[in-house]
Amino acid sequence: MRVAGSVVGEIGAGLLVLLGVGAVDDAATADYLARRVARLRIFENDEGKLDRSVVDTGGAVLAVSQFTLIADTTKGNRPSFSAAAGPAEAEPLYERFCAGLEGLGLVVERGVFGARMAIELVNDGPVTIVLEA
Repeated sequence: MRVAGSVVGEIGAGLLVLLGVGAVDDAATADYLARRVARLRIFENDEGKLDRSVVDTGGAVLAVSQFTLIADTTKGNRPSFSAAAGPAEAEPLYERFCAGLEGLGLVVERGVFGARMAIELVNDGPVTIVLEA
């Protein structure tokens, strides 16, 4: 992941997590999602069954705050972001989510909160999941 041409975060095998923080989210939400992400069994075992978590595989997490995930597109052609938390509320919850993952033994690389980032992804597998608290 790059900001202004400089690498600010990079992992090998693991998860790219795009985290949208909503106005109704709180510390309990961040803690819950960290536990869910860490333990979600979405990596293949030796038989090819999705049965291992990022903790089980020794993978890492690249966590990026992404308020646009909270977009409401139900009316018109212009998304509304009114349900997204403001930066003052969202950043501490993003940091708490990352710290929660670290507390579960994961290496976590972070994006730069609020920055325009260029993210490169090699998606090695069929799994893309939306988690909601």
